[in-house]
Amino acid sequence: MTDDRLEVRATLEFFADLDRQLGSDRGPHGEPSTNDFQVFELLAIVERFATDFAGLPKLIPDRSDYRVMIATGVLVRSYSVVGQLVSDGAIELLALELDLDSDWS
Repeated sequence: MTDDRLEVRATLEFFADLDRQLGSDRGPHGEPSTNDFQVFELLAIVERFATDFAGLPKLIPDRSDYRVMIATGVLVRSYSVVGQLVSDGAIELLALELDLDSDWS
């Protein structure tokens, strides 16, 4: 681990957003589960925030502690994640929105 890498923590609110949008089991037409998202998408999200926080767009003008990541997904069409640099120097993932407008059949 290098000094350039920041610690990243997903908050309870982040996981509540995930649970609100995906079920605990795969859907009848192949819709992803919360576990699928954590396995296939979450590691890439954590890596991006850990290594390129300053390169992500600011969520709020004049507030460099809030950043947003918008990306295409492996399982979902796209997603956005809000992260905040907190006082101990770590990044907390605060919010997650998924674009689930896909034909799963």
